[in-house]
Amino acid sequence: MSEKYPVLEGAEPFYFEGNRVGILVSHGFTGSTQSMRPLGEAYAKAGYTVCGPRLKGHGTHYEDMEQTTYHDWIASVEEAYQWLKERCDTIFVTGLSMDGTLTLYMAEKHPEIRAIIPINAAVDIPAMLPVRQLEDMRYLDAIGSDIKKPGVVELAYEKTPVQSVKEILTFMDEVKADLHIITCPVLIFVSDEDHVVPPDNSQIIYDEIGSEIKELHQLKDSYHVATLDNDQQVIIEKTLKFIDKNL
Repeated sequence: MSEKYPVLEGAEPFYFEGNRVGILVSHGFTGSTQSMRPLGEAYAKAGYTVCGPRLKGHGTHYEDMEQTTYHDWIASVEEAYQWLKERCDTIFVTGLSMDGTLTLYMAEKHPEIRAIIPINAAVDIPAMLPVRQLEDMRYLDAIGSDIKKPGVVELAYEKTPVQSVKEILTFMDEVKADLHIITCPVLIFVSDEDHVVPPDNSQIIYDEIGSEIKELHQLKDSYHVATLDNDQQVIIEKTLKFIDKNL
């Protein structure tokens, strides 16, 4: 299924070629690369090779997203990973929200990944479960732009396809079941107040991953889209220190 809508301005994938250390930077559910670009630019400025893929069905129109599956989203991240593998010896992966989930998935499937940095990652959202039973509703309200900082808006869809929620629920179940497989170093960021993903998801991840080196860092001044929020610089600085420590 090809997308029938053009890519929105600001939602394009981004690539920065730097040294032999790569960082895969991935956006969240119904969102776009706009939410991760500040991080990608900061990591590129530090000298790293960075890839920020646009997930299939994202950054265009919610009708495109409705036609995609979580396998399509995995394929988008795998393609970005291959781009980095061709240029880098060492790869780190970071992602926001559903792409925190995809980040965990990549660590489960690619043990050679050096370390991961999930941000407000989702593995268990009880409030979403009733959506599985919806058959006569096509769209839900938007979930984007959960940001504390005044005047900052996430480039995200104004509606959330029910079919896409069903996809993410299935994907979360799969990833959660295999968390114990993850053994690479993990730095988990979690907002104290998040109106999309319950903060206890990050504690579940911390408790269930098999990694010996793992940190859970609380973000005191941001909501769900922390990468565009008040703690953006905290995420950048702590991630760069974490990467340097784990090279």
